Amino acid sequence: MIARTDELNALQGLLKRHRVVGIVGARQVGKTTLARAVSAAWRGHVSFFDMENPEDRARLADPMLALKALGGLVVIDEVQRVPDLFAILRVLADKPVRPARFLVLGSASPELLRQGSETLAGRIYYHEVAGFALDEVENKQHERLWIRGGLPRSYLARSASDSFEWRQGFVRTFLERDLPQLGIGMPSMAMERFWTMLAHYHGQTWNGSEFGRSFGLSDTTVRSYLDRLTSSLVVRQLLPWYANISKRQVRAPKVYIADSGVLHALLNLRTQRDVESHPKMGASWEGFALDQVVRRLGVERRECFFWATYSGAELDLLIVRGNRRLGFEFKRSSSPSVTPSMRSALADLALTRLDVIYPGDDVFPLADRVRAVGITCLMDAIQSLR
Repeated sequence: MIARTDELNALQGLLKRHRVVGIVGARQVGKTTLARAVSAAWRGHVSFFDMENPEDRARLADPMLALKALGGLVVIDEVQRVPDLFAILRVLADKPVRPARFLVLGSASPELLRQGSETLAGRIYYHEVAGFALDEVENKQHERLWIRGGLPRSYLARSASDSFEWRQGFVRTFLERDLPQLGIGMPSMAMERFWTMLAHYHGQTWNGSEFGRSFGLSDTTVRSYLDRLTSSLVVRQLLPWYANISKRQVRAPKVYIADSGVLHALLNLRTQRDVESHPKMGASWEGFALDQVVRRLGVERRECFFWATYSGAELDLLIVRGNRRLGFEFKRSSSPSVTPSMRSALADLALTRLDVIYPGDDVFPLADRVRAVGITCLMDAIQSLR
């Protein structure tokens, strides 16, 4: 097991400030484990309900009757299975005497977020949990984290083959059990083709017309599938940034499979050798390193963009925070260098600085406001930018 101290501290702080805290994240990222760690550290009474457990669902058949007398911490896992609970939580969170604290867990489905925003506005704070990050594992294990991904059971598996087998099972379970809860009526086999096709587009701009032609569906329909997968946190969309310049700029989002291990499972890449000999190797590493940078800086998704022009200039990641614009490029190379595209991004976007993240162990300057940052140095090197 890996102790997720930062996540635990964050949740404990949120529960002190908010009466209802929602932990949202993709399947199998460790939400329940974190909730149990919070429960174990809670000073006071704890009540735990798992909505996938028939006994707990029976206990909450009349949720107002079952919950109104409870104090302390009340944990409700898989809350999206009983969306009517949100209206009850609004009433209970407003109790003037001995109000309980509620910790609710679930996949970030549209239903979960919609119910929460409509009935618990101003009363709930959502905390997104992802798989393991670099600062939660040893630096020397960064290659293992990239190949297996951050889902705990995949990363901690006894062998590479066990990890790959688990990820294949995860994909099947998600397609057959979880997708229907997201309101996607597409057959699981067709959806597997769609998800696999997205894996082949990992790190590329979205082309709805091409996807629509491949599946015999309209652009709007395939876009709705993409948005549902994004809402479930298994796919990530990186929005384009539009600079006020004369160059024609790309306006479609980039798409990434959120977890690198799941990406490799969808592409049937079983070993590191398979990954490193595949055409998507560079894109895979880009998505992995990009996610580590975003999580280390603690920025919100609405602060993250990519930038590209039709003349060929591009920037893998642009973080806009206040008056600062921070640029990042991701190169699976032992000897990164400054490219004309980077110089164009520095000038056109007025970047505060540009870091080139590469799979190495050193930090060194490449040019004015440009430096190379080894992945093993990432945690310390970009700390000053927070």
